[in-house]
Amino acid sequence: MNTEPKRATVYFEPEIHRALRLKAAETDRSMSDLVNEAVQLSLAEDAEDLAAFDDRVNEPNLPYEAVVKDLKQRGKI
Repeated sequence: MNTEPKRATVYFEPEIHRALRLKAAETDRSMSDLVNEAVQLSLAEDAEDLAAFDDRVNEPNLPYEAVVKDLKQRGKI
């Protein structure tokens, strides 16, 4: 597996770009490091979500309408 960093062009909204630039300067980190960390965190969260789906694959599937009716009958809504 090639571990060389890869170049990509990313377009940010001006306000986001400014905030990213300021955070990089304030934390003495590069914008690339900050973006890489944010993407890694997002992918890790996705992996956790997928694992949770796998863990719950055998649970019964409840229709939304049934859940709402049950909540109403039990006086929760």
